[in-house]
Amino acid sequence: MTIRVVVVDDQALVRGGFAMVLGQQDDLEVVGQAGTGAEAIEVARATRPDVILMDIRMPEMDGLEATARILAEADWPVRVLILTTFEPDAYVYEALRAGASGFILKDIPPEELPVAVRTVASGGALLAPSITRRLIGRFAQRLAVDTATAAQAERLTEREREVLLAVAQGASNTEISGELFIGAATVKSHVSSLLTKLDLRDRTQLVVFAYESGLVDAARRDGGA
Repeated sequence: MTIRVVVVDDQALVRGGFAMVLGQQDDLEVVGQAGTGAEAIEVARATRPDVILMDIRMPEMDGLEATARILAEADWPVRVLILTTFEPDAYVYEALRAGASGFILKDIPPEELPVAVRTVASGGALLAPSITRRLIGRFAQRLAVDTATAAQAERLTEREREVLLAVAQGASNTEISGELFIGAATVKSHVSSLLTKLDLRDRTQLVVFAYESGLVDAARRDGGA
């Protein structure tokens, strides 16, 4: 199946370079490009892509607002992959909160870009979970626990909270299986159930939820960390 991609960046050379790299892959098709957040929204509506490569810092409307609006309006499964020239910062964190599935630096080696797009399209974790966890932990610590999110966490079963915390710590399904002494299929079922119950898109969103609900801090206190 062909993965349909939209590339959004305010620099035409960067945008074209990403499109060229992706266009060389048999299973990837660049169906649109945009230079601003506003254009990205229009192109997304017109082409209904599977994955959007989204620059964060753009004139007129930044990638953060564009991401939030696209994901809020989309009636098809679309995933956003954030592009940034900067080390992970608050903008990237806010984009993850808005629903983005991950981020990459613009100096990513060309051969790794198609892999990143395929990974995001399949719903997998783009980056090593520990990287995403460090990013989210860094900025979530500055925020007060969200009351509504904490209430949602209270409705989870004990096993669901254990699985959620393990995901937030960067563990894979196989690692969670060994840690909790349950089958890998059972772990996968719990993760799917958590995504459905919490109305979240992917594992990255589960990590955000675990921090913003206060579950991670509570676990650290209980563990004496």
